[in-house]
Amino acid sequence: MPTDDVPAAQRRAITSNALGIGIASGAYAISYGAISIASGLDFWQTQLLSLLMFTGASQFALVGVLGAGGGAVAAVLTALLLGARNGIYAVSMAPRLNVTGLRRLAAAELTIDESTAMALANEQPVRASRYAFWATGVSVYVLWNLGTLLGALGATAIGNPQSLGLDAAIPAAFIALLWPRLVDRSMWALALASGTVALLLTPVLRPGLPVLAAGIVALIAAALMERR
Repeated sequence: MPTDDVPAAQRRAITSNALGIGIASGAYAISYGAISIASGLDFWQTQLLSLLMFTGASQFALVGVLGAGGGAVAAVLTALLLGARNGIYAVSMAPRLNVTGLRRLAAAELTIDESTAMALANEQPVRASRYAFWATGVSVYVLWNLGTLLGALGATAIGNPQSLGLDAAIPAAFIALLWPRLVDRSMWALALASGTVALLLTPVLRPGLPVLAAGIVALIAAALMERR
């Protein structure tokens, strides 16, 4: 991708930040790989999820529901619900990237929180925004899959990952994903309302369904707050 009109200092800063984000994501993916094995998926299933799904929160949701004994339908629906935001990102990023054919498919795969945020943080010139998107997306994709590989191999070598308490890491991972987003009282209220719904429904619904219901409540509440 041509970057001649991107100042050298800006290009170096983007590259450095993209690599840093990729390394942090890769370290986090190690826990996903181990948790996925602990939840009952095999090595190839775990790796394919990172290669094809490539949405951290959705992957954690999928293996979390399956690990708790939920059905495949509930697990997939929960993962789709959490991954729906990437579709919104894609709508906003499409005019900026202006790609077609195979590059468009690649862009769709790499449209995640991090690549979108980096592209929007480097709006000028437009080539800098595109470079930030691709650099971050590729960095996270490669290192996320490498981290998944290391985590899955390590957990497989253990034999019984649950003996080390890795199954308990699933709720911890969700808290880690959620915590940075609790930036004001509205987000706290939204999180508490969704959590309450999940807790109330847990005794009466199959595993996975309370999380799905809580996610739907969160979407409805967020839409109402946006209208206000």
